Amino acid sequence: MLQTGMLSITFRQLQPEEIVALTVQAGLDAIEWGGDIHVPHGNVEVAHHVKRVTEEAGLIIASYGSYYKAGVLDSDVPSFEDVLASAVALGAPAIRIWAGNKGSQAADPGWRDQVTADIVRIADQAQKENIRIHLEYHANTLTDTLESTIALLEAADHPNVRTNWQPPTTLSVEQRLESLEGVLPYLADVHVYHWQLGERLPLSDGSEEWGAYVQHFRPIAGNRRFAMLEFVRNDDPKQFLEDAAELLRLVKS
Repeated sequence: MLQTGMLSITFRQLQPEEIVALTVQAGLDAIEWGGDIHVPHGNVEVAHHVKRVTEEAGLIIASYGSYYKAGVLDSDVPSFEDVLASAVALGAPAIRIWAGNKGSQAADPGWRDQVTADIVRIADQAQKENIRIHLEYHANTLTDTLESTIALLEAADHPNVRTNWQPPTTLSVEQRLESLEGVLPYLADVHVYHWQLGERLPLSDGSEEWGAYVQHFRPIAGNRRFAMLEFVRNDDPKQFLEDAAELLRLVKS
């Protein structure tokens, strides 16, 4: 089942109540709440509050967008115990995490093993709470290429671990489609945006490209998944509403 939503980090400057209102106005289904601003890691009181205002508005909590970096022991990385506590309080069905903090070209086998072992550890913990682990598909992590992502998922070999997908900005459209095709068996949610050379553009400018992506991931059977807007041109709520209308058109076409 494919549904639509937004990542709250799209509007870090807004309060949760404002984000909820904007999502309802846009006609979207769900929100992924970020762990940096709106639902801070370990603050279960805030998580309970955000859960209430989200659900009272008739919206779904798609996931908890954490800034946990598997295998990284730096002090600025939250503990997974805090992350999990917030996800439980929020009622999130999934936690988004990062596959370390090094790109695949900079990672030696020992580092890959360390990240993999930590992913398995936290996946076991989350599974006890019926919460899935979703990897961020992102540069400067072990999910920066299709090949590295598949190798990581196969090494972890855990039923509770999947990967998100977003179009890598450094690749051609054809290469992006190849990366999407490659992760389909492991696909969780999709982050939706249209950028060219680092510039944020209206989603309608990429309607042909995104139409192709949607045709690939929409038919997949299995868990409920979300296509969620992430960032908009000029951080503009009006642009967000226009992008949301385009996303709804693409999903329903």
